[in-house]
Amino acid sequence: MKLSRQHKSGLFATLGYLVALELMLIAAILYWPSFRDNVPALRIFSKPIPMLGEMIDEIEQFGSTAYVLGQHFFKGCNVLGCAAATLFAAGAVAGEAHRGTLEIYLMRPISRRRLLLERWLTGALQVCVPVVLTTLTIPMLLERVDEVAAYGPLMWSAAHQCLFLLAIYGVTFLASTMGRMPLKIVFAVLLLSIFQFAIYMVKTVTHYSLFRLADIQTFLEVYDGSGPHVYWWWFGATIVLTLGASLAIFERRVP
Repeated sequence: MKLSRQHKSGLFATLGYLVALELMLIAAILYWPSFRDNVPALRIFSKPIPMLGEMIDEIEQFGSTAYVLGQHFFKGCNVLGCAAATLFAAGAVAGEAHRGTLEIYLMRPISRRRLLLERWLTGALQVCVPVVLTTLTIPMLLERVDEVAAYGPLMWSAAHQCLFLLAIYGVTFLASTMGRMPLKIVFAVLLLSIFQFAIYMVKTVTHYSLFRLADIQTFLEVYDGSGPHVYWWWFGATIVLTLGASLAIFERRVP
């Protein structure tokens, strides 16, 4: 089966996202022994930023587990994952409208509901599969630095990360079903994400940041099974509501 140009582009983008996540993970884990030995020095540099100091406290208390959860999920998946979720969702419908191919896309002999669900599911898999695959390599990589991690808790952490990213993906996808300019959607969502990450690092307003829902402390709670599972209901509700709204809008959309 010959892949279309659009499918090839999507495949290359997904592979690039996966490779970038894995390279960041490999580098972080191999650096762990040096990081562990230099925590006292790092604590001095973190004093001007209280939130950074809290992260170092968590890593010092929970060791390689907190370090890996922070490096892979909070840093790698939150940064690259948010960018991937935004890019994959923004062009789903708005990209077709911008290229002037939406009318041709709608002429396919299948229902609009199926068309949109296929497009939504493809992008969701592009966002989540690299997160899961790279997470599966963590125990093997940790063995290289004489550390261990259990697959089960890591998979729960990956599930939490995927739900968080899919909530962002769902909101962006909804904007795509209403818009015609994917670059404007990407710019708006990424700007909001950067703002949210910036306020996370400010102690007085950190609790207003969405990244509080996917930080090291949260992942430690997910990893040890203590929760916070209430976040999953919020993520799930956001995903379902935005998908439902996207389907309703797409049914009435004209090219």
